[in-house]
Amino acid sequence: MKLFIAEKPSLAKAIAEEIGVKSRSGGSIACNNDTVVTWCFGHLLEQAEPDEYLPDGIPLTSKGKKRWRLKDLPIFPKEWVVEPKNDAGVTRQLKLIGELIGRAETVVNAGDPDREGQLLVDEVIEHFGCTKPVERFWVSAVDPASIRKGLKDLRENARYAGMRDAARARSRADWLLGMNLSRAYTLLNKVPQGENNLITVGRVQTPTLTMVARRDYAVRNFKPVPYLVIGVVLTAKDRTFTARHKPRDDQKGLDAEGKYFINLDLARALAEKLRIETTATVVSAETKRRKLQPPKAYSLADIQVEANRTLGLSAEDTLNICQSLYEVHKITSYPRTDCGYLPESQHAEAPDVLKAIAATFPAAAAASAKADPKLKSQTFNDKKISAHHGIVPVANTADWSRLNDREKAVYRLIAKRYIAQFYPVHTYDATEIVFTIGGETFTSKGKVIIDKGWKLLYEKPEKPVKAEEPKDAGKTESAEDDQTLPKLKKGETAQVNEITTREDKTKPPLYFTEGTLIAAMENIWRAFEDENLQKQLKDAGGIGTPATRAAIISELKRRGFLETEGKKLHCSTVGRNLLLKVSPKIRSAVMTARFEEMLKEVEAGKAGVNDFVAQYEAFILTEINEAKRQAWGDPF
Repeated sequence: MKLFIAEKPSLAKAIAEEIGVKSRSGGSIACNNDTVVTWCFGHLLEQAEPDEYLPDGIPLTSKGKKRWRLKDLPIFPKEWVVEPKNDAGVTRQLKLIGELIGRAETVVNAGDPDREGQLLVDEVIEHFGCTKPVERFWVSAVDPASIRKGLKDLRENARYAGMRDAARARSRADWLLGMNLSRAYTLLNKVPQGENNLITVGRVQTPTLTMVARRDYAVRNFKPVPYLVIGVVLTAKDRTFTARHKPRDDQKGLDAEGKYFINLDLARALAEKLRIETTATVVSAETKRRKLQPPKAYSLADIQVEANRTLGLSAEDTLNICQSLYEVHKITSYPRTDCGYLPESQHAEAPDVLKAIAATFPAAAAASAKADPKLKSQTFNDKKISAHHGIVPVANTADWSRLNDREKAVYRLIAKRYIAQFYPVHTYDATEIVFTIGGETFTSKGKVIIDKGWKLLYEKPEKPVKAEEPKDAGKTESAEDDQTLPKLKKGETAQVNEITTREDKTKPPLYFTEGTLIAAMENIWRAFEDENLQKQLKDAGGIGTPATRAAIISELKRRGFLETEGKKLHCSTVGRNLLLKVSPKIRSAVMTARFEEMLKEVEAGKAGVNDFVAQYEAFILTEINEAKRQAWGDPF
């Protein structure tokens, strides 16, 4: 008998249906070819509580747990214990899986295609001491075509031992940090023991909270600085357009970046001086053909940002919806991905996928019909693929009426991104003309669209142009870029109609939303100037993983460390008090950079789990001793 152990019931059902179902029982499905499919439902096993590793005789709390004591720290397990979750359903399912493994000749790990999915099923197989041959089923989508492809391409499970070990090392390290340092900080600060007032820390959660606290501080303490922009309205060859003043490097009265006048009196005096000028002379004029590729397929972080911005969905809601589209409706690919690229082999599937989109989402039928599946965007790139590819529709259909409104909205986003890959690139001519007026430099930017291409899918109804436009030369640079400029050459002139000024104030950074916080967690490398740290954090994909970031934000909110104000996120008073008590190393993402660098060594087989854990234990011990020194003073 061949036994498939799937990560979840929905995947088990999809596998069984492709093999051919003979009969179903409570926790397994008998299939053709002497095959049985069973399943987990997430992790059936979990790390044992610290009480497992503490000596007997410690006084118990009212809940029957051993009391926290500084003298018991650090807690470093010599033999790690993984035990079944305390749940009747888990107990029944584990018993059944054990019986099926006993009868099987070959076992197949059908976990999700990532580190955690590898460990989740491997640890169940290990739990029963299985020594039989183990294969690996690896797919990133659960539509019938992908399942069939995966069944034909079963691999040796041993090939993925590095992924399992990396997941196990991460699990143990996070346990060590959370269990030891949360206890140390709580006890040293004499915080009453109880879930709502503990000083809980985590490798990812604490730096995430720190980012929000710092952003809150930056916004609340921001002092706006008035500045003034000088512009000009010009006419040449029967076309009226605008230009902006470009300050000289040695110009007085500018901000630190040399971009704006913050000395308003100097700026107004300059504008007044220029008002006598009637002619602008072209110093240079350049037009370049630009091509803009369609946006890549969504990574999980990308769609969480977009869904939060456009639909008001929380990061966790978006993940759950994407998971439902993948597992329940089977119309999109695996969502827990940090990659927006697609395998080149999937390009051949485009006609079928476009047809499936049109059948599932009738409103997209016209756009799908206009798509050209022969076009191949830069999104199809094998060299850019990580463990999983971007989130895309698959060649499977669903009854649109069976999707709820939020599922429909998210599917629309995913489908539109995919369809855009098969539209022409957006092409335009970008023009920049540099003028001199009264010895001062002004620049004018504009563009002419040659082919709207994929941007046709994202067009919004144009607002009517007001009669006085383009009167205001102080409008934003992006708005100026959209104007159409006359064809001018060096030495030609334009008529000066009006010198304009626009006074404004510098803007504070925006408060975090769940969407922008997810993006900041992924791109936290931008907060560092050290190039090595930037690279390490980039390679690590930021802090957290696509699968865990939403849960981390939800946990911070649940514990009261984060507060919401509409879409805005704020660090609460409780959260700020926590950050004041923990070590700067715990607050920093630098730890994750080092952490992920070591995990890659484990995944590649260049280091063992125990090697990694030993380094982490040394770090934990140093942090505990430093926390004691801070609380008690240096005895020397």
